[in-house]
Amino acid sequence: MQASPFWKEETELLDAIVTTGAFDLVVFNDNHNTFEHVIETLVDICKHTALQAEQCTTLIHYKGKCSVKVGDFDTLAPMRNAICLRGISAEVQ
Repeated sequence: MQASPFWKEETELLDAIVTTGAFDLVVFNDNHNTFEHVIETLVDICKHTALQAEQCTTLIHYKGKCSVKVGDFDTLAPMRNAICLRGISAEVQ
């Protein structure tokens, strides 16, 4: 069986992906913070738009967690600390 051109293109694309060393700032769901509090926190700390913060909060609620920011560790760690100071569980992964 001959490989289709589609698979060749996909393989070339995968070979072109480079690891960036970026980290994720992940926020976790809980049973005590309101949607409004989490949205406000993401707007204030992560500089999300209201819509972006609302979408992340919905994902956090239904999926249990959401990566709310990607970047280097030194940038994300203070954001994680500020989020945790507001009573919201977060980790840099």
